[in-house]
Amino acid sequence: MNLILFGPPGVGKGTQGSRLSTEFNVAHLAMGDILRAAVRDATAAGLQARQYMDAGQLVPDAVVVAMIEERILAGNGQDFLLDGFPRNVAQAEALDAMLAKNGLSIGRIVFMDAPEESLLKRLCGRLICRACGFGFHRQYSPPLKAGCCDRCGGELYQRDDDREDVIANRLEVYNEQTAPLLEFYQHRNGFLKIDAGGEMEAVYAALKEAVSN
Repeated sequence: MNLILFGPPGVGKGTQGSRLSTEFNVAHLAMGDILRAAVRDATAAGLQARQYMDAGQLVPDAVVVAMIEERILAGNGQDFLLDGFPRNVAQAEALDAMLAKNGLSIGRIVFMDAPEESLLKRLCGRLICRACGFGFHRQYSPPLKAGCCDRCGGELYQRDDDREDVIANRLEVYNEQTAPLLEFYQHRNGFLKIDAGGEMEAVYAALKEAVSN
């Protein structure tokens, strides 16, 4: 059960992917987490990535794929779920080549879609704990005490990239770069599209059914 979850910002890939990975015992490979861990642990790919990051440059696709390869192979055969990667067709092609080299394949490719109005509402309401990184939402999952993390008591804040003007730009970038992945993947065996604009439990039920069949 090797999976790819993709879709626009705010569609719920991280939340639903984490839940799915726990229930099905697959490794949840979130691109941001992989990048931070590779740099922290000074892996071969992490050291390469650090050079670009220190220079204020984007990490090249080849280095990103190498980091994903490190994590997949370190799992000793455990199935995996890719969340936040690939972001564009070039990355998808590089991922295909890396998987083929290692005798691996993707069983399910799930496109999570939702109306832009719903995405804006979700993203604008997100709150993150400064201390532990746990996420809340002003409307859907508010903290018990305003401005305070339920888990550790840390201060909650809104990320700069969750402001409405920044979100609009993120969605524009998505439409230009990531949306073509839909054309790249939609004719493949194992491709599925789900409506992720509803309530969290309904979306998870649809996702679970999609990857189980």
